[in-house]
Amino acid sequence: MNLKGIMAISGFPGLYKMVSQAKSSIIVESLNDGKRMPAFNSYKISSLEDIAIFTDTKEVPLTEVFQKLLDKFENKPAIDSKSSNNELVKLFSEILPEYDKEKVYVSDIKKVITWYNTLVQKDLLKNEPEKTETEEAVKEESATEKPKKATKSTTAKVTVKPKSQPKTQVKSANVKKTTSKRKVGE
Repeated sequence: MNLKGIMAISGFPGLYKMVSQAKSSIIVESLNDGKRMPAFNSYKISSLEDIAIFTDTKEVPLTEVFQKLLDKFENKPAIDSKSSNNELVKLFSEILPEYDKEKVYVSDIKKVITWYNTLVQKDLLKNEPEKTETEEAVKEESATEKPKKATKSTTAKVTVKPKSQPKTQVKSANVKKTTSKRKVGE
């Protein structure tokens, strides 16, 4: 399951997919209506692949929670996120029984269910095929091969200039300015 590029932006409803990068922002496209907008540096942006759910022992990545929901609902949308709080807590307890009930609020469960339903409707949640032993063996062989060394080695002469002494800062003394006129030439 790959959630790369899919994010939630605080203060904006729904999920967004990163389209491109601008000078001081990123361009995102809403998964709900397809509209594009800039997401500036001041926005609180959370990538779904970085979000985890607190449990009693550790933090479980959101991808694992989505995988458990996929297995339970067989790639179909879950219950509506506007269901009663008891139904949502019961579902989440079935999916992740060890979740920390003090740190994970009902509003968090609603977000997870809403995100899951959106991703399933857009067909963005798919089971990744399991790696076979031959694929893993090929990766191990390529990792153990040593890169070829260059035949000629060149060395560059680098001259290092000594650092100059840091300038000391001089604080100006408090000087009282007078407003009376000075007499010149006396």
